Amino acid sequence: MNENIREFLDRIQALEQSIEMEAKIRRQQWQADFEERKIRFEKEVLDQQRRFKQGLLGYMLSAQWRNVLTMPFIYPVLLPMLLLDGFVTLYQSVCFPLYRIPKIKRADYFVFDRTHLAYLNLLEKVNCAYCSYGNGLIAYCREIFGRTEQYWCPIKHTRRILHAHPHYHGFVDYGDAQNYAAELERLRSEITQLAASDAQTHPVV
Repeated sequence: MNENIREFLDRIQALEQSIEMEAKIRRQQWQADFEERKIRFEKEVLDQQRRFKQGLLGYMLSAQWRNVLTMPFIYPVLLPMLLLDGFVTLYQSVCFPLYRIPKIKRADYFVFDRTHLAYLNLLEKVNCAYCSYGNGLIAYCREIFGRTEQYWCPIKHTRRILHAHPHYHGFVDYGDAQNYAAELERLRSEITQLAASDAQTHPVV
């Protein structure tokens, strides 16, 4: 990988860590106690949150007409999302071990923590779960296909890719025929080494 690009990526990673640290401080401000994947609020905090909760009936009656009209188009999307989830999970379960690509831990990409917020009513929690699932699924699929691309075709494009997956910037330059074969082997070997480290630190269950 080009040294300048590597340096830029290291800076981006440092900035992301700083953003997460700031977000952690903000979460502590609202007195949310995180225990691994579990969240626990003090009773006083929950009581305070419930003061801002809108009742389900009032929430539905006050809904904007445009939101009501679009509901029949929102929830049916859940079916293709479930199908995508199933097929992509099956794909990585069958193919990744054969390619020696580390499996992705699905649970790392799906976070359903908004159900603990006492100021949300049932419908708001359902809507939050829908959005959490959709965005988690896209991130999950993105990582699977990012690793797949690194194995099969790690070549950069001629034009800028919006929101490229994390592996993309280490790919071979477009048109670099001389180094492609060697770089392909290196990138595949890099995935194999990632598999070994993942097995030690994040075993797939």
